[in-house]
Amino acid sequence: MTESDDIAEIRRAVRSLCAEFPGEYWRAKDRERAYPGEFVDALTKAGFLAALIPEEFGGSGLKLDAAAVIMEEIQSSGCNGASAHAQMYIMNTLLRYGSAGQKAQYLPGIADGSLRLQAFGVSEPTSGTDTLSLRTVAVRDGDHYVVNGQKIWTSRAEHSDLMLLLARTTPRDEVKSKTEGLSIFLVDMREAVGSGLTIKPIRTMMNHSTTEVFFDELRIPASSLIGEEGKGFRYILSGMNAERILIAAECVGDAKWFIEKATDYAKDRSVFARPIGQNQGVQFPIARCYAQMRAAELMVHHAAAVYDRGGNPGEEANMAKLLASEASWAAADMCVQTHGGFGFAEEYDVERKFREARLYTVAPISTNLILSYLAEHVLGLPRSY
Repeated sequence: MTESDDIAEIRRAVRSLCAEFPGEYWRAKDRERAYPGEFVDALTKAGFLAALIPEEFGGSGLKLDAAAVIMEEIQSSGCNGASAHAQMYIMNTLLRYGSAGQKAQYLPGIADGSLRLQAFGVSEPTSGTDTLSLRTVAVRDGDHYVVNGQKIWTSRAEHSDLMLLLARTTPRDEVKSKTEGLSIFLVDMREAVGSGLTIKPIRTMMNHSTTEVFFDELRIPASSLIGEEGKGFRYILSGMNAERILIAAECVGDAKWFIEKATDYAKDRSVFARPIGQNQGVQFPIARCYAQMRAAELMVHHAAAVYDRGGNPGEEANMAKLLASEASWAAADMCVQTHGGFGFAEEYDVERKFREARLYTVAPISTNLILSYLAEHVLGLPRSY
């Protein structure tokens, strides 16, 4: 795959920045379950998190394919883009459907780092990925909306200034189509925390800074509404495609990291007076993971290209996410197996990346739901849910 000079330069620049945050940095953050604020600040200062913001608002005005390269290189360098990746894909909704006033108000601050847009309030404890069944409501009251409900798996809420929130504004039994009646809001959490918004951290198997968020009579300005009331589900679908493509790019980066780590170890580690990489039982799993990663990589760039042309990449985005998440998980398992007992040792970074990689066959959408989508919407099979 031949890349332009611009993309090659982006790769070099990201890798150079990531070299300043070696394994020791990430091991310390993982041990303490701490947010890597220094890393996020460095990404922001370098302009990488403003890649998709138009130049008129202080961003780089790049396309999604370039953003995917940024996220891939972060992961392949051994860092963790999950600390900042939401800003990339949340941006889509504001860019495509926000008013001129909203863009002028928020985008420059997001671009220069004075504002963080990292939180995406969609999933709920009772609905999960059945987004149309969410129960959080926003009721219009004069110049405000009053929000009540709960979100879960809202990562980085404690480290974000703004949250993109999906809430029901029209009861489900009052809409003609089940996809109507949901609205998108850009919530300023600096004003909301302690005034109807409560954030509760959730400790997980990896350091992902995820939370539960509770809304209790939270009043937000009516100007927080993005686009038209009731059209929010349609708006976030495009953002979800961007999310899946960028997450898939991260998975490709993870797979590359695991493959390189395993290859280097197999060359250096000697048992029975010979490198273990000389044995086909070690060679073949690494080679298979490489082939799997390359196939996923091509699908990711194809999906990003469809997105950048303005098409509807639902099929491509879902396949990219499916193939890349499975490639990264296969490479993670292979890397642990190649390292043997050392794969479980903290100092090698394999076990940390192994835990982080496991997430993406489950989130932001599970493998089974992707297969259901492909079966119904691509292959024309009967709807299963």
